[in-house]
Amino acid sequence: MMEGTLWCHRTCPAEACGTELDPFLGSQIFLEFEVAFESIGRVCWLGRALPSWLSLAYYNYKDLPKDLGCIHLEYFEEGRKVCFWFKGPGIGLLGTSKEAELSLSVASFLKGTTVSVIINGAMATVARTLKYKAESLPPVGPDMNRIKVTKDGFSDVADFLNVPLEGANQNCSIPVERSDTTFLFLVGQDDGNWKSEFYANEISKRLQAHGKEKPQIICYPESGHHIEPPYFPLCKASVHSLVGGPVIWGGEPRAHAMAQVDAWQQLQTFFHKQLSGDKRPSPAKLIFFE
Repeated sequence: MMEGTLWCHRTCPAEACGTELDPFLGSQIFLEFEVAFESIGRVCWLGRALPSWLSLAYYNYKDLPKDLGCIHLEYFEEGRKVCFWFKGPGIGLLGTSKEAELSLSVASFLKGTTVSVIINGAMATVARTLKYKAESLPPVGPDMNRIKVTKDGFSDVADFLNVPLEGANQNCSIPVERSDTTFLFLVGQDDGNWKSEFYANEISKRLQAHGKEKPQIICYPESGHHIEPPYFPLCKASVHSLVGGPVIWGGEPRAHAMAQVDAWQQLQTFFHKQLSGDKRPSPAKLIFFE
């Protein structure tokens, strides 16, 4: 078993993602699921970069709430206890989009996170209130007037959210300065969902202003929101649950595909180096089934 545990969040609906957790099989944690329902759920496949990992669903799965609602970090605190069954130097978090926001929140509010990879995440809570014990972070406010509609009927929501540095929205920012986690930010510079590059840079400034380690930020030109495992096709547009209609996620096919191959290597190198001291990533492979 690799020294260290990788923990990733997912939003994949229960009816689409069959899961099986066997923490005693080969002294490793496995979460197998059969079909990725939506692009965002494929973060689980990124978790397979390491032999020991746990994927934690947080809504619309078995007895969990059907709707996201208010997010209580105590749930993630309980789920993380599973990781402490295994000996190792620390715990790593992996998340993309909403899961990246949650990974950032867990690393900020809960102790014990060694490293975290944030893929196109926000610097503030989005859409739902975040609570931990007596603390509460309201969601950053949206501005529906900033949504643009293309000639094909798709929504451009890149400027949909208010800036979490202005006015009342400052209370929505995740207090990353509390964290002692080592961060890696993977950013698509053509992210159509929100300003991922801006968020990553502002988080870096906030960490350094409080004497924390400067995070590594890797930016991918012409890459969109859903940076997934290598050879997954570009998700150019799909239905956005918050907007209630199809939105453009951004990215150009060739550049985005190259970004996914590089991101796969980067996150493996990062996790192996930080959690086990091993810098050798597994190469990306495309397998054809007949």
